[in-house]
Amino acid sequence: MSLKISRRSVLTAGAAISATLAAPSILRAASHGKLAGKEIRILTWSDNTGLAVLENIAKPFEELTGARVIADRTGSTSEMVAKLRAAGDRPQYDIITLAGVGAVELAGDGLLAKPDLNKLPNLEDVDPRFRTGADGFGIGYLLWTGGLIYNTKTFKEPPKSYAEMWDAAYKNRLFLPPATWTDALDTIFATDIFLGGDGTNSEAAFAKLAELRDSVLTFGENPAQLSELFRSDALDIGGVYAPAFYAKELADPANSNMGATYDVDEGFFADLMYTIMPKSKPGDDDAVHAFLDFTLDAKVQGVMAEAVLNGPVNQKAVMSEAAKASPFIIKPEQMGEKAIIHDKAFIAEVRETWIQKYTTTLS
Repeated sequence: MSLKISRRSVLTAGAAISATLAAPSILRAASHGKLAGKEIRILTWSDNTGLAVLENIAKPFEELTGARVIADRTGSTSEMVAKLRAAGDRPQYDIITLAGVGAVELAGDGLLAKPDLNKLPNLEDVDPRFRTGADGFGIGYLLWTGGLIYNTKTFKEPPKSYAEMWDAAYKNRLFLPPATWTDALDTIFATDIFLGGDGTNSEAAFAKLAELRDSVLTFGENPAQLSELFRSDALDIGGVYAPAFYAKELADPANSNMGATYDVDEGFFADLMYTIMPKSKPGDDDAVHAFLDFTLDAKVQGVMAEAVLNGPVNQKAVMSEAAKASPFIIKPEQMGEKAIIHDKAFIAEVRETWIQKYTTTLS
């Protein structure tokens, strides 16, 4: 089974979604005076990307609407899935931002509610390919993109293949993503591609990955620690990993020694992240939909793209000239043949098996 979604299929799906959008039944978030005093509970990431959600989405939303946003933060999509599963029918969160595969899993569990698209007027400006997913339970949020991270002192030119990680010169100076991160699934996929496969032959990929067992200095659970290892010249290369963690470092390679590239022979990885709404939620429905819509606001999308190097999905995203020129922010028009978008249903099916095998292979 191919894990790449054809451009034709996603465009067709997007057109169908666009046809269903009726005139918005609520006003945009800035006009919601009636939200004063309402509370919305969100779950997002514990790293800098989650902090950006609080600073660039939650805080402005509170100021515009008078609603209060209460945030919980955790380390990975797997942990988010576990939290909602543990809560079951008990209302705990109104909004969760997470990787696409997590939305697919939770939708399959029957734990999510489908947002009312008529209450999301900003959705009309979103690239049709990235509006919804997970059978309509997920609303496209931002594009999480991954490639290779490398040491600019070691590489005078960006590396051109994931196969570089197997070079003996980088033994004990290599990092890989943590097993529970979507980036680890991408790494398995990329390994099979450079071996000549289509990304789905995990046995061949794991056999090759086993060769790295004694070469890995660290797994990237802590992006800040990883940054320090590059700064101290202890790491040469690693991936698949997201430049999103390193907006400041990539802007100052002379001091950070960090570079990143999507221009590799096997392609780069793009995961449409979703905002989801649990079926059992404590907050007011209109307030929750207003927050969901606000994540798609053109200004919010532009600010978030620049803050965390995620690709905007709103085609009218208001971006600075620096953000427009950044090679680390993938724009919708760059999502061509080099972009690998997983079949999330397949990934959800193999996720647990691949996590266990990855852990066993590299521990």
